[in-house]
Amino acid sequence: MTATSTTSTTAATPLVREHFPVTQRWTYLNHAGICPLPRPAVEAMHRHATEVSLDGEFSYAAHAAEIERIRAAFGRLMGVPSTDVAFVKNTTTGLGMIANGLEWAAGDRIVVPDLEFPSTIYPWLALADRGVVVDRVQPEGDSGKLTVEAFVERINAGPAPKLVVTSWVQFGRGWRVDLAELGRVCREAGALLCVDVIQALGVIPAELDSWGVDFAMADGHKWLLGPEGCGVLYVRGSKLELLRPLEPGWNSVVHREDWDNLDLVFDDTARRLEGGMPNVTGIAALGASVDLLLAAGVPAIWSHVDRLCELACTRLASIGATVLSDRSADGRSGIVSVQIDGEPIPLLAEKLRAEGIAVSARAGGLRISPHGYNTEQDIERLVDAVAALTRG
Repeated sequence: MTATSTTSTTAATPLVREHFPVTQRWTYLNHAGICPLPRPAVEAMHRHATEVSLDGEFSYAAHAAEIERIRAAFGRLMGVPSTDVAFVKNTTTGLGMIANGLEWAAGDRIVVPDLEFPSTIYPWLALADRGVVVDRVQPEGDSGKLTVEAFVERINAGPAPKLVVTSWVQFGRGWRVDLAELGRVCREAGALLCVDVIQALGVIPAELDSWGVDFAMADGHKWLLGPEGCGVLYVRGSKLELLRPLEPGWNSVVHREDWDNLDLVFDDTARRLEGGMPNVTGIAALGASVDLLLAAGVPAIWSHVDRLCELACTRLASIGATVLSDRSADGRSGIVSVQIDGEPIPLLAEKLRAEGIAVSARAGGLRISPHGYNTEQDIERLVDAVAALTRG
């Protein structure tokens, strides 16, 4: 890897670039993969771990109060009541809580896109032994476009589905589903709507409650700029009773910390799904990153990232690349995928890595995913490197 220095910019970025030590070594354009932790998140982890090392259980009361503050911050970020937010291990855990927490009967139908991320489809396929039918929506064209009309066609192709599942943004080529319109369609069909929001939450403004989303989940290690293995689950309050808590524990009940009370009286919020001891250090780091996102303003971050993605498309097309992602106003996201002749994409991604540029090879394209601290210079460096590596 070739080390790179932080580039000064003529215009401020929504997220303070100096918060991201990764810029001292990399041109990092891979937030759809694993994000680099910002310095405040690292400091929060260190502070909480140090407090436990010094005070043991006597640090817990303050840490528990901090968790509730962070829960409220997530409510603002997601556009939902904080009482509908639970902390989970990762996106897969959240999906599993829905798949295994709902009551199923033979013949129940689930509509889900084809070519989804594995964790977003496996939980539903695993219900086959209960007689659950999974009906897949086919993406359109090279962009992986998933219109609401395509969902409607599959919804109407059989009995009313019990559940419609989708990623808000597809992991490979970045198509963004219109959740407000899909939520309306699901309500009319009498179907629940479950959304994997990991590839959008933190970079695209969210109003999950008003859009009609019933369940949503995300790990922190992508656009949320948090650590791996620490995420959130949203369950609409009116749907909470539909879910059987899969791992009930002391933290699930209304009388938590009343250790001698063995009555199973579940908390009346999404916290009932958390079970036992939370990942205090991970949540602290995730909370520090969410604070950065809220302070910058997700609309400002989205405007900045969208502009960088447009620049990447324009500049890469000028050197012969084919843009695979749909860049229409309703379908675009923080993910751009391009095809480049003359070099196998996985090999090109490796060569770029050797030049200190972090991108991914996904779904047959070179996947580029900047965040709110990236700059136009980062995009130009990528384009120059691609041109040099594919020339002749």
